[in-house]
Amino acid sequence: MNQYPLWKYVLIFAVVTVGVLYSLPNLYGEDPALQISATRGVKVDAAVQGRVEETLKQAGLPFKSAGVETATLMVRFADTDTQLKAQDAVKTGLGEDYVVALNLAPRTPRWLFKLNARPMYLGLDLRGGVHFLMEVDMDAALTQVQERYVSDIRALLRDKKLRYVTISRGGQGVEMKFRSAEERDQARDAVRDGFRSLLLDERDSADSFYLIANLSEAEMRDERKFALQQNITTLRNRINELGVAEPVIQQQGDSRIVVQLPGVQDTARAKEIIGATATLEFRLVDETHSVAEALAGQAPAGSKLYKVRSGGDTLLKTQVMLTGDSIIDAASGIDQQGGGPAVFITLDGKGAAMMSNATKDNIGKQMAVVFIESKSETRIVDGQPVKIKGTREEVINQAVIRDRLAKRFQITGLDSTEEARDLALLLRAGALKAPMEIVEERTVGPSLGAENITEGFNSTLIGFAAIALFMTGYYYFFGILASVALGVNVILLIAVMSMLQATLTLPGIAGIALTVGMAIDANVLIFERIREELRNGNSPQASIAAGYERAFDTILDSNITTLIAGFALFLLGSGPVRGFAVTLCIGILTSMFSAVMVSRAMVNLIYGRRRLARLAI
Repeated sequence: MNQYPLWKYVLIFAVVTVGVLYSLPNLYGEDPALQISATRGVKVDAAVQGRVEETLKQAGLPFKSAGVETATLMVRFADTDTQLKAQDAVKTGLGEDYVVALNLAPRTPRWLFKLNARPMYLGLDLRGGVHFLMEVDMDAALTQVQERYVSDIRALLRDKKLRYVTISRGGQGVEMKFRSAEERDQARDAVRDGFRSLLLDERDSADSFYLIANLSEAEMRDERKFALQQNITTLRNRINELGVAEPVIQQQGDSRIVVQLPGVQDTARAKEIIGATATLEFRLVDETHSVAEALAGQAPAGSKLYKVRSGGDTLLKTQVMLTGDSIIDAASGIDQQGGGPAVFITLDGKGAAMMSNATKDNIGKQMAVVFIESKSETRIVDGQPVKIKGTREEVINQAVIRDRLAKRFQITGLDSTEEARDLALLLRAGALKAPMEIVEERTVGPSLGAENITEGFNSTLIGFAAIALFMTGYYYFFGILASVALGVNVILLIAVMSMLQATLTLPGIAGIALTVGMAIDANVLIFERIREELRNGNSPQASIAAGYERAFDTILDSNITTLIAGFALFLLGSGPVRGFAVTLCIGILTSMFSAVMVSRAMVNLIYGRRRLARLAI
């Protein structure tokens, strides 16, 4: 009656064995490490490992081990102080072809790695790191769209040889001014055919005739959504350049982005790179007008005054030849002629064609490189903090076009090699679609993360011990079996999360503790049913069989309802709530297996072949 077929015992043993194996890596801890990966056209191989080891030996920095793992070189150290010193030494030794990132490497034995057994990822609250909440400037995103339409409409009217007085941003779109209604009507037809998404309107004022092209609500909504997604993509690229392992980058609401960088110790550097909005524009120098006259009065139409970084002012054409969006690669280095820092630029196909067309007709003229950076600062006005946004635009390089430029060229005029390195990184990662500002910053130190792990582990252990004592005291030997099954449940839960490479957070530990308490409910239902069957006069063997079989439906129903709630938390929640939901859902599934199958298998093995006169439960 109370016997499983052999295959079921084998299955349970195999599942528990696999669970033990895949939960083991979480016991070994981690070493401070450097993770070295390639950035452009180079490989991480034994030769690179030799260079790194030699660099560390020359710097007098001891390391535990070094080895190439899946196209990255991992160098382990005994403490974080040595790790930080080694990062500076290795960065200097390898140059910019490699990313040298701080990391924590698991001490899992090699034989477990060969089984693909790895520890769970630890979240920000357990590992330490930095949390940013960033807000995207949606007004600036729409302003960029308007500027694009201004440029495109101006080019369209010029191509069709249609006259206009001015074209500028206005309201939620573009405002065009004409001298006559006939000119406006011709332009309206051209704009309607060329830009069908724009909403056209007309307005007259004295002897001026206006055509207003506004963005539709749908287009503005799409542009905001695109700006947010583009910024998320750019942030991912920048964080990859920083070499952060297991970052969390996700949307929050309609205009905010959450960035979590576990294990990051250089928070100032992370903040500098993530929040930077630097990009480049290439413009022709206006050599037909005087800078002095522009400074004394108003800049001529089609030109704009700019500050030069080295000092003074210059007059540039407002039409942009090329922007940083067309740059697909950038590397910092040293200018062979001047000896100063330089950034070597590579353009995409479209950008190369634009640069080629722009420079072929302007050989002998001057071209300027404009460095643009958006910044925001908080000032106290009337006792209240006020965020003031500003954009710094300055010319970093101005030179004569000697030849037709194409896909590759270099820019100079930067202050330092650090600035060249940062600019190259930002250009490689891509420009932000819209400026962002950090509205919330939170740092969790490694010691606080370790304290959270210790407290979470202790609370779960105390809860487990209390449940085991209660079950043993109330259900005797059956309570001991239930406690063993509960331990198997925890092992399987950790094993499944490790296999999925799920991220464990502090709410996740709370989910494990809750699972421990909830999982024992199934055994309580089973044991109470067995007691009821015994009170009804059934034999011990029949009572055991009836207890497991008749309690199963109730156990299944209660777990399904909890699972539905867990799925809802996962789908609708974010961040810590999702971490809790993942742990809860996996724990429910493993508890069904351990409470029903594992405990029944142990009861069958102990009592199945025995003649029982009474049952201690």
